[in-house]
Amino acid sequence: MDRSGDARLVLLLLFMSHMTTALEVPLDLPQPPTITHQSPKDYIVDPRENIVIYCEAKGKPHPSFSWTRNGTHFDIEKDPKVIMKPHTGTLVIDISGGEKTEAYEGIYQCAAHNQLGTAVSSHIHIRQSRSPLWSKERFSPIVAQKGQSLVLHCRPPAGLPPPIVFWMDNNFQRLPQSRRVSQGLNGDLYFSNVQMEDSRNNYICYARFPHTQTIQQKQPISVHVTELELLNDTMADIFNDTDWFRDKPIEERAPVFMVPSGSLSSELVLRGETLEMECIADGLPTPAVSWSKRSGEIPSARASFLNYNKTLRITDVSEADAGEYQCRATNTHGSVHHTYRVTVRAAPYWISAPKNLVLAPLETGAISCLAGGNPKPTIHWSVNGLPINDAPKDPSRRVENDTIIFSAVQTGSSAVYQCNATNQYGDLLYNAFVNVLAEPPRVLTPSDKVYQVIVNKPALLECVSFGSPVPTITWFKDSRSSMLDGDPYVFHDSGALEIPVSQGSNSGKYTCVARNNLGISENHVYLEVKEPTRILRPPEYRVVQRNADVLFECKVKHDPSLVPTVSWRRDNGELPYDERFRVEADSLTISDVSESDAGVYTCMVNTTLDQDSASAQLTVVEATPTPTLIYEQPDAPTDLELTDPGARSVQLTWTPGDEHNSPTKKFLIQYEDALHQSGVWLNLTEVPGSRTTAHLKLSPYVHYSFRVLALNDVGYSRPSRASRQYRTSPAAPDENPSEVKGHGTEHNNLVITWKPLTPLQANGPGLQYKVMWRQQEVEQDWSFVTVANVSRFVVSGTPTFVPYELKVQAINDYGHAPKPSAVIGHSGEDFPSAAPEAVQVLVLNSTEAEVSWTHVPQRSVRGRLQGYRVHYRRERSLHRHNSHHAEQRSKTFSTGSSSGRLTDLQPYSLYSLHITALSGRGEGPASNTHRFQTPEGVPGAPASLRVSAADPESVLLEWSPPHQRNGRLTGYTLRYHAVSSSSDAGELQELELPANHSSVFLHSLQHSTRYRFSLSARTARGSGPPLTQETLTVLDRAGGAPAFGNLSWSVSGAGALISWQYWGPDTHLYVEYMIDNNGTDWLRERVNGSQLHLLRALQAGRLYRVRLLARDHGSSIHQSEELLVLVPALVSPQVDIATQGWFIGLMSAIALLILILLIICFIKRNKGGKYPVKEKEDAHGDPEIQPMKEDDMTFGEYSDEDHKPLKGSRTPSSGSVKRADSDDSLVDYTDSGDTQFNEDGSFIGQYSGLQSAHHSPQPSPSTAFNSLV
Repeated sequence: MDRSGDARLVLLLLFMSHMTTALEVPLDLPQPPTITHQSPKDYIVDPRENIVIYCEAKGKPHPSFSWTRNGTHFDIEKDPKVIMKPHTGTLVIDISGGEKTEAYEGIYQCAAHNQLGTAVSSHIHIRQSRSPLWSKERFSPIVAQKGQSLVLHCRPPAGLPPPIVFWMDNNFQRLPQSRRVSQGLNGDLYFSNVQMEDSRNNYICYARFPHTQTIQQKQPISVHVTELELLNDTMADIFNDTDWFRDKPIEERAPVFMVPSGSLSSELVLRGETLEMECIADGLPTPAVSWSKRSGEIPSARASFLNYNKTLRITDVSEADAGEYQCRATNTHGSVHHTYRVTVRAAPYWISAPKNLVLAPLETGAISCLAGGNPKPTIHWSVNGLPINDAPKDPSRRVENDTIIFSAVQTGSSAVYQCNATNQYGDLLYNAFVNVLAEPPRVLTPSDKVYQVIVNKPALLECVSFGSPVPTITWFKDSRSSMLDGDPYVFHDSGALEIPVSQGSNSGKYTCVARNNLGISENHVYLEVKEPTRILRPPEYRVVQRNADVLFECKVKHDPSLVPTVSWRRDNGELPYDERFRVEADSLTISDVSESDAGVYTCMVNTTLDQDSASAQLTVVEATPTPTLIYEQPDAPTDLELTDPGARSVQLTWTPGDEHNSPTKKFLIQYEDALHQSGVWLNLTEVPGSRTTAHLKLSPYVHYSFRVLALNDVGYSRPSRASRQYRTSPAAPDENPSEVKGHGTEHNNLVITWKPLTPLQANGPGLQYKVMWRQQEVEQDWSFVTVANVSRFVVSGTPTFVPYELKVQAINDYGHAPKPSAVIGHSGEDFPSAAPEAVQVLVLNSTEAEVSWTHVPQRSVRGRLQGYRVHYRRERSLHRHNSHHAEQRSKTFSTGSSSGRLTDLQPYSLYSLHITALSGRGEGPASNTHRFQTPEGVPGAPASLRVSAADPESVLLEWSPPHQRNGRLTGYTLRYHAVSSSSDAGELQELELPANHSSVFLHSLQHSTRYRFSLSARTARGSGPPLTQETLTVLDRAGGAPAFGNLSWSVSGAGALISWQYWGPDTHLYVEYMIDNNGTDWLRERVNGSQLHLLRALQAGRLYRVRLLARDHGSSIHQSEELLVLVPALVSPQVDIATQGWFIGLMSAIALLILILLIICFIKRNKGGKYPVKEKEDAHGDPEIQPMKEDDMTFGEYSDEDHKPLKGSRTPSSGSVKRADSDDSLVDYTDSGDTQFNEDGSFIGQYSGLQSAHHSPQPSPSTAFNSLV
């Protein structure tokens, strides 16, 4: 094959490889190992802590792990201080027993193996951090002449990592630094010229070793600055012989560089690193330093000028930063410059790292390893950790420089390939596996997923799939008749289908089909295109009088399948909690409006897919006293005029418009800034309605136009016409950004944020921010950078969680804002590095345990300690011995706590827990896992309890054991008693049952009685809560349709008549009744074969419960539903006797008899004789037999009223009343039956009962009349 053919093949294979890498192998399929986590390549460890070297990997089967140290096998089992964490390759080296960390220094490499290959980690260089002591030195005092340059050397001891150097006095105060006095990159302190204030005897250089957090100091250096004129001749002669003094005073001089030396220096820096160059000059007056780059510009985004412009720092160096940089020191006597020649080299870096490759048998593919570097790196290939030339030969692979080509691969060709790119500045290692699989397609997107989108919005339907060979994806809509292609569809490489502008016609069922030569798989998803939610009738502007009602409408149109939520807001806040505000489905009503209700009301409509809103103003005015006056908004002011112009002020006058019967309360003055916000009117100030002029305070660099609005009780007028434009001149900013804060997002950075100035606050063009920071109580000099158009700046490479002083100053082309005050912020936190120790668990009871621990060292928190978090989980129940794992729980305790209680434990269970320290970054390492058991507790209630009646006096109880046994069940306790509608209960019966029973049969119960049964389970700790059921001992056991129906009742004077229909066999029927809510027993009456029965013994004014029972010969019982029968209270009937027929007839007969007697008496009187009865009456003087009055021919002492019926008359107590048409005669009303009439109509004989009548009280006429009646 020629070279051009090879190139085309490689390009094709690279393209195919790229397509294949988009596949993610599901975890249930075989795959070679992949390293997922490892320690950094340069790993500096703290000698006081255990060494943890991380190595984690995934694969199927799960990989095993091995290690090499300094290129040879590291046998972990031979060293008892080294353990490997389960299921990972992470090594933990225990040095708590006094072992030296130096013994474990070296280069480590981890290998993860399974049947399909071996992946290896990068080389991990383990080194112990070192903070050596300062060598003992003694320094003679330094005497310097004023104006002379001076260098105080620090020369800290070499440490790992290198120490941070700073100068302080013996009171730990930072020494003041300036353009004249500054610290160099090497830690020395440079004086461009010494002054009298530099005299002090406590110049101390400190070195802080960040890894061990230790600080060491150099011996103090004493400096004495003097002037030659002040010395006497002897002292002058002595000092003139030294290097520090001359025979005449120091004169002003041109700059000379103290650092660096010479005129040219060379700097070699690697790509991605930080370049630092410094120029410190001697001179009087103090020189100023500036920087430039020949044939190029200094990258402003990555460059910063530090140490009073003496240091140039460029971060993240690239090849474009190479070249010559020149620093220039200048004062009034001249200048000097120095050139840095910067060369940029590059350690290897990935242009395109190798990607995992999944191939089907006989497929072709490639793995490429594209690395950059300067010089260009060399590529070395390994397979399964062995150099590819030493590995077993595979005819399906071929190495072409930085690419391995695979063709016609076989199942056994799976392996892990390592690409190692090296040059003289470093190396890179990357693992990529080749996994040969023959796998039919599978669609990983959930089936029947519903996508909802608003019309005219884009829709994206996913179809994530896997297969080997890589499946092709096709889409169908509604049916498989035609494949989707072209507009309006967009097909993504991931298999997703996009519809950029969804329409209603796009709704429907979509089918995603994935196919390769091994099979086909499909998945259905659904797209629903919804109509947008819109407010058809928005609320409108309302002006209402106080105490009136107002209605805001909000008619909404929405898709029928979406449920809108309508809410109202006032002035962007919640509505008041007031019953006067009534929100309906499509309106808001405010009753009894007051002035406080005025504002902007907004109707907001939300659905799960979209939203809409509309607003309206409510203005409340005073009630009009008379309907004739019309109140309106005032007319707009006119004739705006600007006078008395000033740099930051102007006078505005205007003419008010018509007030329309409502006085103007105030004028609102607005402005437009044509320079910054053209077309936007903002409020400037307000003046009372009695004024027509205003003195306006203005801001610099604004192109003002003004307008005026008038306000009365009705509302605002229309705006006036705009005034002429008035421009103010630019100026320096008057204020600095607010809300300056500092925090870290990583453990080694500091993010400084602020609220930027508005264009109105900028006061001029070229707005920038000078961001300044320094480490509190450590650094004297402020580091700074000038930025624009941002509101944050990130400082990298900071120590973890240390305080910083922060300032942000506004700058524009016309100057600086006032000096800002400093705020305190902290650099980023890191995860705690230590776990709580001495974890103990004290089990208090079956559901509570107390956990205790010791606090982690403060230095290990590496941030603000937020507390301690206890993670605990229930591993299994001690009763069931299963492996069911409950959800893991956690509980956080405060920072000062060293113990805490877990109160939600399950009894009789095995728990495990571990504790972590919590900082602002997150949780630290976990403590050792601690396991404990909870004792038995009381069980839960039985899972079920069913009661069924076997016969009228027996029931069967069946139950299921509790779901929460909480221990070993020792038995059950059954309690039961009879219950009634009253508060009285029958005698409580208790029965202990064995634990292995699940039913019991109870006999000898009372029939037709309600019983309450309570069943509880027991363990050794006691009884749990009961499960209670109630039942009647009389139940319908016949089954089928009900035996009774059409029950009814009625009440009459004779009693309550109960009627029914009964469809059962010939049985004994009973009616049972009892007074409702009285607690009495049921009373029973037998029914004699009919389907109605009269209950006579019911008491008036009572409510009764009535039911029917039927019992056949087999003792089966049928029971009807219960009736509630109300017997009304009896009221004595008031009968008008005068209207009764029998009474009228009786009275007529008596009148006739009296008439006959009168006729007889009249005849006898006319004859002049006496009849025997008369004589007898006269002899005895019977008071009841009175003579007739001579004047009216009536009986004595009887009047016409005696013949009238008596009020309140009633029948005799015997209840027997003689009817008027009976054949009774007057004989019936005597004590004997031998009374006779004479032939002339007179009485014959005597009353036989007169003697007894004489011995009893004489009845009154009414009594006698009642007796007669």
